[in-house]
Amino acid sequence: MNIVQSVAERLTDNIARALIGKRREIRLVVLALLCQGHILLEDVPGVGKTMMAKALAKSVGAAFSRIQFTPDMLPSDVTGISIFNQRTNEFEFRPGPIMANIVLADEINRATPKTQSALLETMEERQVTVDGTTYPLEEPFLIIATQNPIEYEGTFPLPEAQLDRFMIRLKLGYPSFQDEITMLDSQQYQHPVAELRQVISSDELLKAQAGIRDVYLSQEVKEYIVSIVSATRHHPDVYLGSSPRGALALYRMTQAYAATTGRDYVVPDDVKLLADYTLAHRVILGPTARTKDISASTVIQYIINTTPIPGATVGKPRYVQQ
Repeated sequence: MNIVQSVAERLTDNIARALIGKRREIRLVVLALLCQGHILLEDVPGVGKTMMAKALAKSVGAAFSRIQFTPDMLPSDVTGISIFNQRTNEFEFRPGPIMANIVLADEINRATPKTQSALLETMEERQVTVDGTTYPLEEPFLIIATQNPIEYEGTFPLPEAQLDRFMIRLKLGYPSFQDEITMLDSQQYQHPVAELRQVISSDELLKAQAGIRDVYLSQEVKEYIVSIVSATRHHPDVYLGSSPRGALALYRMTQAYAATTGRDYVVPDDVKLLADYTLAHRVILGPTARTKDISASTVIQYIINTTPIPGATVGKPRYVQQ
């Protein structure tokens, strides 16, 4: 577990130099990276979503690519295209921006569903198929997508199939009063992200990603995870619950979290801590819940409060507004 802990601490410390006061969110991004899972940053403009992706890419020393999604984009603008070479009389593949290690899909919900679907294969199978030829993507591979939750004009909501492929969904939020003053001071001459240097190698990252899979989960903890995920499918306020992919995402995230804290085993508190980040975006609420102003996070918290913890008792169930 030493390699996992070391990689996580170095990445977190380095990125925190550019994103003031966001250490918890940075750590969650690092956990998703260790799990080889994609990240959806959903927040208002100007809170550091793009800087998070840039800082992570610089810290890993990986190839970074940015895709600025617009309504007129085509799938080939993402995956690449085959062009006929008149000299050789053959088609040559020109790779698109998706062929990088860390890809920033900026304002992903501005692209049409046709273009959004170009990401489905890359996110799940880590490969690109163009004109019948499949091109594997180089490891490590991570997509960090951003979207503005309050702007609806000219946007296309992400379909459930694509939301399900994101391991976690995060909101960065506004900085505190003092953190914002510190941010102003840190950017007097240039942005701190320009000074960031690579702190781990790709080989170290791959070893850390493999190392988290050795973390042990007891049968009781596995049943606890499945019980929470299963409860989302039967909750009266939920139209569509979490998929089995959500259970696997929670499983992997708890392994990564335990490893970064120096443990080689997962405890129920790890599951409770990470359930909202991994499951809330996979839960589709029914019309009744929306009229009652109940969020998916509220449902997840209610399920956590009412699902028996291995070796513990549960109090009276109730909704807790987030």
